[in-house]
Amino acid sequence: MRIETSSGRAPGRTVLAASTGLVIIIWAINFIAAKIGLRSLPAMALASFRVVLAGAVMLPFYLWCSRLPAFAEAAQSRRHQFTLRDIWIFLYMGFFGVTINQVCFTVGLRFTSVSHAAVIVGMGPIYTLIFAVLFKLERVTRRKAMGMTIAVIGIAVLASENGVSAHSPSVLGDAITMTGSIGFAMYVVLGKRVAGRYDPLTMTAFSHYAGALMVLPVAIYRAVTLGSAEHWRAIAWTGWAALLYMAIFSSAVAYLFYFWLLRYLEASQLSAFTYLLPVVATILGILWLGEKGSWDQVLGGVLALGGVYWIESGRASS
Repeated sequence: MRIETSSGRAPGRTVLAASTGLVIIIWAINFIAAKIGLRSLPAMALASFRVVLAGAVMLPFYLWCSRLPAFAEAAQSRRHQFTLRDIWIFLYMGFFGVTINQVCFTVGLRFTSVSHAAVIVGMGPIYTLIFAVLFKLERVTRRKAMGMTIAVIGIAVLASENGVSAHSPSVLGDAITMTGSIGFAMYVVLGKRVAGRYDPLTMTAFSHYAGALMVLPVAIYRAVTLGSAEHWRAIAWTGWAALLYMAIFSSAVAYLFYFWLLRYLEASQLSAFTYLLPVVATILGILWLGEKGSWDQVLGGVLALGGVYWIESGRASS
């Protein structure tokens, strides 16, 4: 889907490429921010605080964006009282797309490396395809089956890097991270079924509100368990900075640029750039956090992302 510009004049390729690159960098740094935040805050505390804060940030973000020319018409069409059906849709979309996705992403990074998590997140189109087939929105073809097989082999190579064991922290972290990505894939597939009912900004904002409300009790509990004011003051400023980055930039700012880019680029064009995300995130993990790379990671990443590319290129040419 592409949103038409009201001015009729699209920005130059340099501006579009720079904006797309900015979104990729913001989301790549999100992996690093989570790792830094986990040094100061327990995993569930960081995850729940991030979801609640992101929901709070999305309120002024939604009100501001709804006044922009790109979204004014869509926002105007939704200015009526929400029904119980609308509330139910926002609840299950927020559960899968925000609660499961963001909480599992943060907790998973507690046990695995940035490179592993980035490749698993980059496998998103595979998870989406599986659910699309189960919901009979797409059919399995030979090309899709081959692509999924290649991608699964890549994930297996990553899992075997440090030995496959149910007690391996990396395998546990990979599984939790994959659960979060599967949650987002469910969000995407379910979102297709109600795509004509809501504009993307409304769906994103209200899904964040629903996710924040669901996680709020956990956030309150984690805040209480942190204890006295001394324990709160002992949290490093880098931990709070990481939390703010994850809630503000990775949610509100990145989505703002993403929606703006959809005015001028097809969704398939924009999603193609996300193949750079695992590459950028892995490089940042090595340079910023001192993570060690290996040939197994390179091989597993190439196979996994190669399988995704094989499927998506077939979709584009069909």
